[in-house]
Amino acid sequence: MTDDRRPLSADLARIAVFAALVIVLGTVMVPLPGGVPITGQTLGVMLAGLVLGARRGPLAILTVLALAAIGLPVLAGGRGGLGAFVGPTAGYLIGWVAAAAVIGLIAHSGRLSWWRAGLAALIGGIGVVYLFGIPVQAWVTGVPLDLTALSSLAFLPGDLLKAALATALALALRRAYPRAFPARALPASDARHARDTRTAVPAS
Repeated sequence: MTDDRRPLSADLARIAVFAALVIVLGTVMVPLPGGVPITGQTLGVMLAGLVLGARRGPLAILTVLALAAIGLPVLAGGRGGLGAFVGPTAGYLIGWVAAAAVIGLIAHSGRLSWWRAGLAALIGGIGVVYLFGIPVQAWVTGVPLDLTALSSLAFLPGDLLKAALATALALALRRAYPRAFPARALPASDARHARDTRTAVPAS
């Protein structure tokens, strides 16, 4: 169990910040054949899981998907609407939610370290997203699963780079602003300081 009690407003603010980050990263896009572009949004998914954890990280991603579902242009290339959830990218979008949860579970299973963060980004941010995305892409496009998986190798170098970048950014943020993280992700001294800061009552 972790002692990570925060005001609801603080949680909502952090969820909103990471939802906005995912949306902004959608402006980074490289179109590819097959209808699934290379985007910066998976970097945001990795960071959401690494920083917010297994509960709040998926909520940030669900916020983005809810905005897309009502038609706001929050996905890569300014896409939005329910059509995004029945096209080639549908599996990847749903995979983002599972990825953020898996990343959070792995990264915050103990104190956040470079190897734990990196492993979480690789397994959740790449493995889980591909596990959801590739079969749905193959089904929607009618391309055999093996060929779709082979074509998805085009994403791998960029995703490996994003996993490394997400790991470095998460560890840098932990040092600069530890209160952004669940208490278990921090060294004991930082966790105590974060709890003391949240529970301190000003003298009257």
